[in-house]
Amino acid sequence: MSKLIKGAVVPRPIAWVSSVSASGVRNLAPFSFFTVASMDPITLCFSVGTLDREKDTLTNVKEKKQFVVNIVSESLANQMHESSKAYSPEEDEFSIAGTKVDKAAFVDVPKVADAPVSMECELDRIIELGSNSLILGKVVGYHIRDDVYMEKDKVDPHRLRPVGRMAGDYSYIREFYSLPNEEFPK
Repeated sequence: MSKLIKGAVVPRPIAWVSSVSASGVRNLAPFSFFTVASMDPITLCFSVGTLDREKDTLTNVKEKKQFVVNIVSESLANQMHESSKAYSPEEDEFSIAGTKVDKAAFVDVPKVADAPVSMECELDRIIELGSNSLILGKVVGYHIRDDVYMEKDKVDPHRLRPVGRMAGDYSYIREFYSLPNEEFPK
């Protein structure tokens, strides 16, 4: 049934999460079970599954209690895919994926320099849900590229060019419309 759920709950945004181990190794991994959990305080959440061992992101967040959620644009999709592969905890996914690094302002975790949006988070809590861990983080810093920012504190979705997860594949998110829409039946 998991494939049916993943195929129906689409498109899913991707949290490209950067974290750092206790020994200082940078980690970068994508998670498509991701959303906003609260607006007051602003809190993001993403779910981390398990394979044969606890994922590095979960270990790092437990240890450092900080992470950065980077939004994946089309121009970063191949790098994101490279960082999704299973690497040992001693390997730096930023370097492996060829991803440019930038210093965060409020947490001691790097952010993806070319990401259109990066949100620095401090751990609020981790909730164990079956085989997954739901990580909730309060946003303490927000970065947006000038070309994506619109007046009145809005994000330009046409310039954001986010990548969505569609079951096992990915999707472009390029067309937008308002409702009501005359093209749709009543």
